[in-house]
Amino acid sequence: MAGIPLYFVDLQDDLDDFGIEDYGQDCGSMRITAFLDIPGQDNLTPLARLEKYAFSDNVYNRQIIARGLLDVFRDFSNNEEGFLTVMEIVVRLSEDAEPTVRTELMEQIPPIAIFLQESRPKFPTAFFEYLMPIVVRYLTDVNNQVRKASQEALLILLEQDLVAQSDIENKVCPILLDLSAPDSDDEYKVEAVNIICKMASMLSRTTVEHMLLPRFCELCSDGKLFQVRKICAANFGDICNAVGQEATERLLIPKFFELCSDSVWGMRKACAECFMAVSYTTSPEVRRSKLSPLFISLISDTCRWVRQAAFQSLGPFISTFANPSSAGLYIREDGTLSIRPPAQDGNSNSCQPSNNITLMSSSANAALSSSEQPMEIKPESSTEETSAEVHPKLSEDLNKDLREESSDCCASPGEEVSHLCQGGKAAAGATEATKESSFPGMSSRLPSAEDVFNTFLYWRPPLPDISQDLELLQFKAEKHNDACSVPCNNCVASSEIKKVLESLQEHIDDPDVQAQVQVLSAALRAAQFDSVGDCETKKMEESGDNLQNKMILDETGVSDAACNQVQGDTLSSPASQDDISDQSATSVLKSTDSEEQHRGTSVFLRKEQESNPPFEDDKSKLQDIIPQPLLDQYLSMTDPARAQTVDTEIAKHCAYSLPGVALTLGRQNWHCLKDTYETLASDVQWKVRRTLAFSIHELAVILGDQLTAADLVPIFNGFLKDLDEVRIGVLKHLYDFLKLLHADKRREYLYQLQEFVVTDNSRNWRFRYELAEQLILILELYNPNDVYDYLRHIALTLCSDKVSEVRWISFKLVVAILQKFYANSANALGLNFINELVVRFRHCSKWVGRQAFAFICQAVVEEECMPVDQFVEHLLPSLLSLASDPVPNVRVLLAKALRQTLLEKAYFKSVGNPHLEAAEETILALQSDRDQDVSFFATVKLKQGNMDSITIEKQN
Repeated sequence: MAGIPLYFVDLQDDLDDFGIEDYGQDCGSMRITAFLDIPGQDNLTPLARLEKYAFSDNVYNRQIIARGLLDVFRDFSNNEEGFLTVMEIVVRLSEDAEPTVRTELMEQIPPIAIFLQESRPKFPTAFFEYLMPIVVRYLTDVNNQVRKASQEALLILLEQDLVAQSDIENKVCPILLDLSAPDSDDEYKVEAVNIICKMASMLSRTTVEHMLLPRFCELCSDGKLFQVRKICAANFGDICNAVGQEATERLLIPKFFELCSDSVWGMRKACAECFMAVSYTTSPEVRRSKLSPLFISLISDTCRWVRQAAFQSLGPFISTFANPSSAGLYIREDGTLSIRPPAQDGNSNSCQPSNNITLMSSSANAALSSSEQPMEIKPESSTEETSAEVHPKLSEDLNKDLREESSDCCASPGEEVSHLCQGGKAAAGATEATKESSFPGMSSRLPSAEDVFNTFLYWRPPLPDISQDLELLQFKAEKHNDACSVPCNNCVASSEIKKVLESLQEHIDDPDVQAQVQVLSAALRAAQFDSVGDCETKKMEESGDNLQNKMILDETGVSDAACNQVQGDTLSSPASQDDISDQSATSVLKSTDSEEQHRGTSVFLRKEQESNPPFEDDKSKLQDIIPQPLLDQYLSMTDPARAQTVDTEIAKHCAYSLPGVALTLGRQNWHCLKDTYETLASDVQWKVRRTLAFSIHELAVILGDQLTAADLVPIFNGFLKDLDEVRIGVLKHLYDFLKLLHADKRREYLYQLQEFVVTDNSRNWRFRYELAEQLILILELYNPNDVYDYLRHIALTLCSDKVSEVRWISFKLVVAILQKFYANSANALGLNFINELVVRFRHCSKWVGRQAFAFICQAVVEEECMPVDQFVEHLLPSLLSLASDPVPNVRVLLAKALRQTLLEKAYFKSVGNPHLEAAEETILALQSDRDQDVSFFATVKLKQGNMDSITIEKQN
């Protein structure tokens, strides 16, 4: 009895009586079933003996029985009466007063349920009648461990789809709703909300929305326990995903706003961590108008831990705005990102299956091609009608599926172009091109892609109704038809502001004066806009009689001014008004003041812009894909001050999410991220550079070959000379990056591949192993001459590595090089390489080299990488000569190569083959070898594959 735990002594005494050895604490249940089947002196049947120990006074005996119930069920599965008896014993055992017994029993419920599911034809209702009530009852057990065990069991059963829908709705959900009621015990409530959140993803959307969602919304506002609200916040994304977009926006978003403004910082932190999951289930409008400002408030939270979590989630949140098709990419079924092939060019009016930019451009091109025919244009279509026609088109394009490869037919080309023209000045180029092609007397001009498609017009919210503003504009024109002939109040104000600006030019170096100049410049622009509007209304009135016939011809004169005024007041933000270009400012000045004032003010404004270069840098970061404040906050993550006030690893999080942000913005907005990427690439922390190195190939796919060659290649070259921790990131995806480059640029790296052989630490053999694996893939990118001149030397160097793992993968590289030569008809290079292999490996003074030669020959035959006649002429004689090698390990591999590979080929099976006799003689000699292993492998044909034989040889 020595070494037996005391609590097994009763059962162990009986086991000793029957000759069963030490049971032990970690005994298997098979010993129990074996013990139950042994006829003993007690004259009890196995079921009676099971019942005896299941209800023993010793609690540890009952634990052992509960732990071995699965095998008991298997033994009695063919006996229906005995099976039902065991089930009754389980039900009685579930009422045991000892919590440890109930816990052991509950841990066995999931495997028993899976077994019963497999045996369903025999016992179709056993689980639902006997075991499921136990699981539900244990959810309200008084013991904490029992409840946790039942909760884990319930989740496993739901995951395996073993619980019927009726049991979920009638048994499980009512229990959880009672436990999470407002008057429930605090501990039970916390556990109930936790299990509700975890099981939501495993239930149907209807069940969650109708039974669990109302209670979840109540728990989000629970004012008694912050633990309950924290669990709701942490799992908010899973609930949103379970109920879908409509219920999320209607019921959950208001609760999410409450949690994001909770007084406890832990709630706000949990909301920041799940922000991406919540955003993923909302519409683009809600994401942009509601969630974006909410996220900005979390980034500027007073608690550092909330700001830290928000900045970590900033990149993933921005990625929810992504539309891969706008970047010329698409996502395959396996989840990888690939370049979308260019759309086929056509002259039809239908849109081509391409990204959104190509979609708009092809529509405009079709409009231009179709404009050769007479096109009817309505001269005075109201702005209200134009907005009604433009909005559905914009919203339809915004809501396209990310994976859609074909689009519906577009509207009439001429109509679409005219709509875009009236929608904003951004598409004026397309209108002008249509106008010039429609009227023969006009000079022709072909528009570029930037003229036809404008991302601001495409991605911004629908245009508002400005018909009332136009009516007011016409009213002002009628009332002040002579206003432009005399100086107005706005003109007087403009001249006064200019005088002040001219007086401040002498002190422009003073920072305070610069601030005053910026404010006065903004006021000058606003005043000039008002004066231009009054002047242009007079022009509109004077040309009212001819407006119907000359709408398109006068659009650059009248409509531009009207659009500038109306959009400047209603659509543009104050920041965008301040960012008006120098050309716009000079054109405004020309229409209001004399030439002297115009020249003086324009020169001053130009000097002001030149003296403030950060303003231009900020202007270059503008885009319209995502809300600008989100991008500004993301770009600020490289600021050293952020590392001090938010998180020391904030730059690493920025680098980690940068490919997702780049995909969201698209290659047309790469200029917004270029400086940030270069800053991260030169970060002092190697972890930041390592993160970029691992993802640079994905970024290259997003940016395309031109931007990659211009902006990524220099950074890639810098990573090649970095620490091994950074270089490994580049090396693991070296093939993926090089294949995206042009052939001439790719060839430059042939000289640098040799540098990968040298590492900072010679013990870092996995680095060289990865290099060999990448070289196998890289072979297809270069011609045979380049492979022979550069890659061959690297392969032979790796074949002599000190680590066997590196050598074995390098032998495969050698075979791949040989295959490259003969596949491209470079037989002369292949023959030279074979001769070098014979000299280097067959006649090597070390036995590992000769063993490698046998392996290379075997792999050459397996892969059929060279003609058989070439093999038998140049490699077979050297291979057979290894039969007299003094080292048994070499002869073992020779025996495997001959028996498993060479003699199995049809060429060597043909009768009368002159080389077959030599091979058979070698096999016979090896079968009678004095070494037992050599004779064994020469005689027996292994059933295992060649990879198993390689593994055996590695062990040798």
